[in-house]
Amino acid sequence: MSSSKNKIVFSVVLLGLSACTWSAFAADRLPKVRVAPDKSGFVTADGKPFVPFGVNYFRPGTGWAPQLWKKFDAEATKRDFQIMRELGVNCVRVFLSYGSFMTRPDAIDAEGLAKFDKFLEMADEAGIYVHPTGPDHWEGAPGWATRDRMSDEHMQALEKFWTQLAARYRDRSVLFAYDLLNEPSVPWTSESLQKRWNSWLQSEYKSPEALAEAWNVPKDQIHWGNEAAPDPSNLRASRKLLDYQRVRESLADEWTRRQTQAIKQSDPDSLVTVGCIQWAVPVILPGLQHYAAFRPERQAPLLDFMEIHFYPLANGFFEYTPEGEAQNLAYLQSVVREVAACGKPVVLAEFGWYGGGKLTIDGGRHPEKSDEEQARWCRRAVEETTGLATGWLNWGLYDHPESQDVTQLTGLLTSNGTPKAWAREFKKLASRLSQQTPAKLPADNLPKLDWDRSIVDQKAGREFLEAYRQAARIGK
Repeated sequence: MSSSKNKIVFSVVLLGLSACTWSAFAADRLPKVRVAPDKSGFVTADGKPFVPFGVNYFRPGTGWAPQLWKKFDAEATKRDFQIMRELGVNCVRVFLSYGSFMTRPDAIDAEGLAKFDKFLEMADEAGIYVHPTGPDHWEGAPGWATRDRMSDEHMQALEKFWTQLAARYRDRSVLFAYDLLNEPSVPWTSESLQKRWNSWLQSEYKSPEALAEAWNVPKDQIHWGNEAAPDPSNLRASRKLLDYQRVRESLADEWTRRQTQAIKQSDPDSLVTVGCIQWAVPVILPGLQHYAAFRPERQAPLLDFMEIHFYPLANGFFEYTPEGEAQNLAYLQSVVREVAACGKPVVLAEFGWYGGGKLTIDGGRHPEKSDEEQARWCRRAVEETTGLATGWLNWGLYDHPESQDVTQLTGLLTSNGTPKAWAREFKKLASRLSQQTPAKLPADNLPKLDWDRSIVDQKAGREFLEAYRQAARIGK
């Protein structure tokens, strides 16, 4: 289809969606949430502090990954909203999917929108804000969406998606914020990255001679205009590797900027963030190639607030030893502190761990753990980040036995709806935190991460974490 015809089709679709915006809905009961003027947290339009305290929402019995929309059960979801409200939940993060919302790159699927309309209506009735993520592969993906997600073609489709969605729900106050994507990461190699890499090198160094000198290699080892990515199986700290990580960061910046602009053009008052994996902060990386490249200090100017996810993996799979708890709490706090240093509110948008049974993953090798142990870890995770984070969303309302990871036992409730010890602790925390903005921690002398060194040398992050743990005296 030609470019001009694409524009015509998109305009028609957008006009049709615009007719279904705010005027088509009854007024929401919930007041709009905004970032506080001092950027310490959030406030509602009526001036009250707001601390998002809730869950990532999906239901068991729908397969893995959860088929929330393809197997949407409105009555069961309505009951869940009442349960969540009783537990003190005031915000739910939900995952939009290509399979239900974006089977075509130029329009949003009407059936998915109808289900989301119903979801928003039920959330508003329960007094719970909704935090949707951008389209992902949770319910499968059409062929067009399986290619390079950082390419210009894919970003154009995402811009259309957000323009349409934000126009439809313009000023819907039940929407807390848009999350551009769940745990985005710039791939180590792709066609779009290869082009950007070589363009950046030519712009930065001007000549192959200057590049060879900067990298301290013979000129005949330079492939000007066709330089390959560093080999991820043989990564060593070098100027070349640092250059490559910076180019990956620049691609992440463009990805965020374009989608944020698309949303803001349709709804300037909406809040936008990105739910970053903990490997966006290079304290601990499985490999240098796993650095997500969504660097908080670069992303912060493009977003209204920051989000980070965290699971206790400081030294392998956490099995609730005292030493492991102390190390992981230091890891958690150091990661959140690095994100908070950007000066924007921070939400710990995924956290939690397992309890109340035995996992079947990894050949069943992980020991059975009680739900009291789960409750202790999760409570301490909130406590050790209070003053840095201004919101917390547990990973799951229910345990999800069908999952292929720790989600099997991370819920507040068992898969049949029985409250766990963590549900009781969660309710106490919700009562204490959800109506007041946590005070900022005072200035301190805790170590600061040497970011550029940590994205080219895995030892640097580990050394930082050990120094941080000793200085913070967590677990002492």
